Order: sequence, then structure tokens, then C-alpha cells
Amino acid sequence: MAMGRPRCFDAEKALDEAMEVFWRHGYEGATIAQLTEAMGINPPSLYAAFGSKEGLLRAALDRYTAKRGAFLTETLCAPTARVVAERLLMGIAEAQTDPSHPPGCLLVQGGLACGSGSENVPFELASRRAETEHRLRQRFERAKAEGDLTATADPAALARYLSAVIVGMSVMASSGAGREELREVARLSLKAFEQQAETVTKASASTPIVALIQP
Repeated sequence: MAMGRPRCFDAEKALDEAMEVFWRHGYEGATIAQLTEAMGINPPSLYAAFGSKEGLLRAALDRYTAKRGAFLTETLCAPTARVVAERLLMGIAEAQTDPSHPPGCLLVQGGLACGSGSENVPFELASRRAETEHRLRQRFERAKAEGDLTATADPAALARYLSAVIVGMSVMASSGAGREELREVARLSLKAFEQQAETVTKASASTPIVALIQP
């Protein structure tokens, strides 16, 4: 009976390789053969270390979100809400077109084409994207309390808007959009953010935020 390779592999390097496979192919498209080849281990070792393919995805996502979280933490330390938005969007344009890794965002790409048997994956990815939105909302609530945003500004709507733009930029990047194209989206979105933050008192509470991004 063939035995699995002992768990003496470099776990961080293996997770980086698995992360890239999921990033390029999505959860459904990434095969065990592709994952084990990239990680330099055999299937028994994968299951011994991570329990399942979904367990491996969660571990890879933990590593990815830790790296992403460092960028977000630094961004949220910007002195104003407007600078937070600018650094976030421009940083995303840079990160999602970085040639050192697949284009786009793993939290979007990883959930493409999930079928039966992987119903939990989209929810897992959505919950991690929601954490970014939650942290943005908290930052904008603080900005509002400090008078950096208008008294009637809606921190939740602003955070939701930026989160939606980030997902859209990821889809564009994965479809071949270049860095300058994403920067253009970032610049236009920043203008919409500024308008929403400054003119929310003139807008109906039921007015969708997309109505405020018309040129």
C-alpha cells in the first residue's frame, strides 16, 4: 500500500502554490492533480494536511487574506476618507495587474463556476469580501464622527460602493484589462465617491448610489 509523503514540505510555499492554482482556475477548475503537482506533494499528503480540497482552499484563503489585510490596514490609516478611497482604488489597480501573480482577485476568481458539491465555496469567498466592506464602513463611521464626512453621509453605502467597484475591477483585470484601464476606473469611481460623500444631503434616501456616478 502506497504511503503519503511525510508532512515535511514547506507549508507556506505549498499554500502559495495552491493559492495560485485556485486563482488561475477557480475552485471548481482546479484539479487535485494540478494542486499536488504545484505544491510538490501527493494526494494522500494533501488530504492528511488539509482534510479536503475545500480545506486547502480555506488555508490558501487565510494566507491570501492575511497578505491583503496588511494592505487594507495600511490604507485605512490614511488621514481622510477621501485618501482612504484613493489609496484603496489605486492600490487595487496596481495589485490586480501585478505580473508576479494571476490577474484579478482570488476572492472573486476562486468562486467562478462552482457546481454541486462546492456550494459552500461562494459563501466562504463572499464572507471574506464582506470583511473588507465591514472594515471600510467602520473607517467611514469614524470619519463621519470626526467631521471628515458630512453629518448625513452614509458610511455603509460608501463602503458598499467601493467594495462593488473592487469586484468589478477584478473581473476586468481577469478579462485582460490593463493597469491604466483600471486606474481610469479608479479615478472615475473616486469622483463618484467624493460626490456621494459631499452631496448626500441633496439625494433621496432611496436614490441608488449608481445614479450619482453619471458624468
